[in-house]
Amino acid sequence: MFLFSEYDTFWVFLFISILIPILAFLISRILAPISKGPEKNTSYESGIEPMGDTWIQFQIRYYMFALVFVVFDVETVFLYPWAMSFDILGLSTLIEVLIFVLILIVGLVYAWKKGALEWS
Repeated sequence: MFLFSEYDTFWVFLFISILIPILAFLISRILAPISKGPEKNTSYESGIEPMGDTWIQFQIRYYMFALVFVVFDVETVFLYPWAMSFDILGLSTLIEVLIFVLILIVGLVYAWKKGALEWS
């Protein structure tokens, strides 16, 4: 049977995790200085008038490189809990992790062939 009393700690942490960002936004809205003027409507507030167009085209390879880095960085984090409990989990989990790493290697080879890891 599902008992709410067993999850008291969870509900407290959930309430606190919702309350802290709300309080941070409210405090910043109350304490932040508000100054309206013509400088606020310009593109930059550094005092220098912008020259040329403010739209700049970024090359997609920077985005692709960052995306590949984040994907493999997060996947490495997924391997850490498995490594810490390797002796408990057994052979079936080892096979699952090998499949997981094989999928990562296939993804890395695909990104390498597509040129996502090259800066030139």
